[in-house]
Amino acid sequence: MEDKNVSAVIDIGTNTFNLLIASRSKNGLEILESHKIAVSLGMGGINLGILANDAIQRALNAFEIFQDILFNYPQVKPKLIATSAVRDAKNASAFIALVYERFAWEVTVVSGAKEAALIYNGVGLCYDFKERTMIMDIGGGSTEFIEANKDGVCSEVSLNIGVSRLYQGFSVNDPFAPADVLRIEAFLEEHSNGFFDYIDIPVLLGSSGTFETFYELMYRKPFPKGNQIVELELLSFTSMLDELIYSSLAERNENEFIIPIRKKMAPFAAVKTRWVLRQIKPKRILISPFSLKEGALA
Repeated sequence: MEDKNVSAVIDIGTNTFNLLIASRSKNGLEILESHKIAVSLGMGGINLGILANDAIQRALNAFEIFQDILFNYPQVKPKLIATSAVRDAKNASAFIALVYERFAWEVTVVSGAKEAALIYNGVGLCYDFKERTMIMDIGGGSTEFIEANKDGVCSEVSLNIGVSRLYQGFSVNDPFAPADVLRIEAFLEEHSNGFFDYIDIPVLLGSSGTFETFYELMYRKPFPKGNQIVELELLSFTSMLDELIYSSLAERNENEFIIPIRKKMAPFAAVKTRWVLRQIKPKRILISPFSLKEGALA
């Protein structure tokens, strides 16, 4: 497809790489293709501030798959955006040079603040922020929180409390014991930098990714395709989080609605989300299908 309005972005996440190809018009984004690959770029190194050699090889393998897809769009050069795992890695420059040498693709490493801005832009494509809302984007390396209303962003923060960091940083029981949960919550409190002090917000909006898994666990069906905001029933949502926190790995391995890369890390994501619910006390839970990659193309 040789359309000058077609563009592509590769979101180089700590756990997952996403390729989004879309055309832009006055009506917004039309998604042409969307692909994701579980790379686990942060595995084995994120808490040490490096990208492990086997993780780099998995990244290159993923790029080769994306390159094959992009051959169908010869006029399109993808924008590559790297987040927490790369921005905190001491060997990031070597990784970036290797990507350019192999694929002639330039990698842009974004700050936590820029990552939050892109997430806000993506969510804004399908949500109007009529109510005061807290966006929560659960990543492998970091988690972004953006407080916004109809007038724009009120506050935002990127915290190094991603699920890959938690998974690699804590030795826990299977299933979690109450003491494990308390240790994780204490870590979240310590590393939230007071962002949630004295804050009540009526809407918590999760952006894609892990929140789509939460939806599928609640309703036992795939997350709906398209660009529509989805609302979850609050009590059922909190009940699902409680069950997920204390589920065993064997139980999660048998659950078809948890994708493989999340089976080990899902209880950490559930602890973190439940902890956030207790901090901001929302009345509504929403999910946006759009996030960073859509914001980058918008």
